[in-house]
Amino acid sequence: MEFRKIQMFVEVVRQQGFSRAAEHVFTTQSTISKAVRQLEDEVGAPLLDRSVRGVALTPEGEVVYRRGLRLLAEQDDMLRELAAIQGVEKGTLRLGMPGIGGGALFAPVFTEYRKRFPGIDIRLVEHGSDQLEEILRIGDIEFAASLLPVSQDFEWLPVRREPLVALIAPSYEQAARRSMTFNDLRDVPFILLGEGFTQDRIILGACHRWGFEPTVVAKSGQICFLCELAASGLGVAFLPRLVAEQRSGPGVRLVKMEEPDTDWDMAVTWRKGAFLSPAARAWLDLVREIYGHPQLSPL
Repeated sequence: MEFRKIQMFVEVVRQQGFSRAAEHVFTTQSTISKAVRQLEDEVGAPLLDRSVRGVALTPEGEVVYRRGLRLLAEQDDMLRELAAIQGVEKGTLRLGMPGIGGGALFAPVFTEYRKRFPGIDIRLVEHGSDQLEEILRIGDIEFAASLLPVSQDFEWLPVRREPLVALIAPSYEQAARRSMTFNDLRDVPFILLGEGFTQDRIILGACHRWGFEPTVVAKSGQICFLCELAASGLGVAFLPRLVAEQRSGPGVRLVKMEEPDTDWDMAVTWRKGAFLSPAARAWLDLVREIYGHPQLSPL
């Protein structure tokens, strides 16, 4: 099997369609369709169930997709290892950053890295932690900034832990409190971040432990818009304290959430067993230097 065919098939599944997969790998939809048919001929069985809407994997397709992800990740590791012969003077570093808090935590690392290694091309991918985890798993990026806990497929280095705070307008009686639990907000509409953000899953999990499903009135991954919605009195929004103190305006009160297992616990993550190029090791060493982890054993 050719790597290119496997890559096209994997992209069809990841992008949930042939046309979007074609855009992602910079080719035509007919080329993608032909590659998938040829792959099916080699396997001797259909890989996709074409009788349903969207993209559904057959049992054979599940195997090819799962194994294909590993093959593509190994291919990327091989290319990075070959490129490592050139050292840290040249190369590419691919990083995944979340839309919430990434700038505050990693801008100092990014700036210092550029000063020390100006020849390294840094490419950023920005998504929520859930999406970044999937992109990291297939090897499209070398590191992701993710909220803990993460899958056992990854290794991680802690960066910073912050409590969640509620952003709530003064018109709500809860705005006068110094701290509260999610149970105190069961009758208040929620403003969440949206699909792909681990923070939402953490918040909803806490609500479920209290035995209720919150009313969600809006979702936005744009921090400024989220803060404005909260200030307007539409509902309560949530951000890590570090971000909320920097970005929220005078129209909202910040109330600390006293809730177990809901801290915003950010870490740098990478695939367990993945080859780390000199450029990647330099990034990890700099994160350790800036955030103080000298006690960690070297990779």
